[in-house]
Amino acid sequence: MRIHQLNCGTCAGIVPTRVLLVEAPDGLVLVDTGFGLRDVADPAARLGPMRHVLRARLDPAETAHRRIEAMGFDPREVRHIVLTHLDVDHIGGLADFPEAQVHVSSDALTWAVRTPRWIERRRYRRAQWSHGPRFAEYSYGTDRWEGFRVRDLDHVVEGMLLVDLPGHTVGHAGILVPGDPGDPDEVDILHAGDAFYLRGQIEPGIESPTLVAVGERVLALEPAAVELTHARLRSLAGRSRGSLDVVCAHDPAGPGGLGR
Repeated sequence: MRIHQLNCGTCAGIVPTRVLLVEAPDGLVLVDTGFGLRDVADPAARLGPMRHVLRARLDPAETAHRRIEAMGFDPREVRHIVLTHLDVDHIGGLADFPEAQVHVSSDALTWAVRTPRWIERRRYRRAQWSHGPRFAEYSYGTDRWEGFRVRDLDHVVEGMLLVDLPGHTVGHAGILVPGDPGDPDEVDILHAGDAFYLRGQIEPGIESPTLVAVGERVLALEPAAVELTHARLRSLAGRSRGSLDVVCAHDPAGPGGLGR
């Protein structure tokens, strides 16, 4: 099983949207989708006013669908999509994989789709799920991994976990994807979604501009949880160095970043 980190859309000319593509035994699995082909074709209807904030470079070649084709895979082999949350730059490609089952936390689905408040109705875009994706939703029980609440997704990929990472949105989650134990160069990856924006926020000694933290708080729907989640991820990254790569969606550095 191989894990690929892809850039599936760029905002403001410098900010990538990192997506994971997992070669699983029974097909392909995506973690988030980035922007989709329908977003490219009709950004006004699909993204609404948020398109002016994001200033996304909507290039069909940067969609997950086209990235997968360019790698020599058939997009119809995408069996599952696991979401960190339902912001427009993370789920725009859902409609490009209509047969895939879509896995998401129950809280995220409730507050974005079923009973959104005023702020969620202006943040999320119903057009991006109007095609009727097959949602599978999950609540957390008593299971813990490294101190985080988790829900196993063994039926998607053996060893995959939905990880509770509150702050950015209600129900925001990270996705732990196990590396291939037979490949010493491939470690486990925790895709932390928008739980942080730049590596410096969880890596001591790396500068992170103050403006990034300000923007993060403005966009957070549970701002009181942001710093606690940072601290827990900082501790996790430090004690798991060499066996786990903690990545986020929008850091330009690393695999899947700009120029990749």
